[in-house]
Amino acid sequence: MQFGKLASIHGASPELFQLPESRWHQIGAPQKCAVFVGGTTWNIPQWVGATYPDKTPRRLFPEAYSRIFGTIEFNATHYRIYSEAKMKEWANATPEGFRFCPKFPQIISHFRRFSNCEGPTDDFIAGLLALGNRLGPSFIQLPPHFAPKHADALWKYLEKWPRELPVSVEFRHPDWFSGEQPHWDRLARLGVGAVISDTAGRRDALHMHITAPHVLVRFGGYEGHAIDGHRLEQWARWIDIFEANGGRSFHLLVHEPDSIHTPATCDAFAQWLAPEKRGQCITPSRPHRPSSEQIELF
Repeated sequence: MQFGKLASIHGASPELFQLPESRWHQIGAPQKCAVFVGGTTWNIPQWVGATYPDKTPRRLFPEAYSRIFGTIEFNATHYRIYSEAKMKEWANATPEGFRFCPKFPQIISHFRRFSNCEGPTDDFIAGLLALGNRLGPSFIQLPPHFAPKHADALWKYLEKWPRELPVSVEFRHPDWFSGEQPHWDRLARLGVGAVISDTAGRRDALHMHITAPHVLVRFGGYEGHAIDGHRLEQWARWIDIFEANGGRSFHLLVHEPDSIHTPATCDAFAQWLAPEKRGQCITPSRPHRPSSEQIELF
């Protein structure tokens, strides 16, 4: 995740990385919150023999990935709308309890900017439905220059979005975060979440406005830097607060350079969770398995 990425956080104060106060917008009564953590891709050959079993062929990377992690920021759908058959194939390769978080196609968010995109939207929804119970919240990543003044088409689009399909929006333009903004309550009325970007160079994007019972946190890591541990601990403790305010699902989507350190970051987060939530962190149906502990596919 290059958004807000600093070349180094050497010498940075932990105070810079404190979570701001949460701002709640019509969430609901307390309920049990499912916790998921994962990365942004399964196509990492360097994981073979470490995170993945020895000699895992590329065609089995989805299965190997989903036995270690509980979710994935599914960026492939940003660049191409896949067929229902392909989406179902990926879903069938994963265990019960795994969740995909697909990114909206760029033809909708970037090229057509939410206007005249009924056809791509119908095709994208068909693919989401093909994921079945492996579907987590999808998310719209707005272009960096997409400011509130451009948002009329976005609101019209979200008003038509099927309520049964959870969705969040990632804002990037600084104007979304300045002053008292009406869009947070508007998202809440639609049941739409607001992606939280925990990235060192854009602390305004760590907005902490909670507008839906699902939260996606895009976490920009620094390959095991001590401050990363401090940040992960805060998120693990925050989940209890989220749960008490009606939170239903929490997804930590880890970004590391080339994804090499992603398994270690996910393991570190899992260790900060309360024991009763740790089992859900990888997949709800299986106990936490450190990535250094080999799995068998065959």
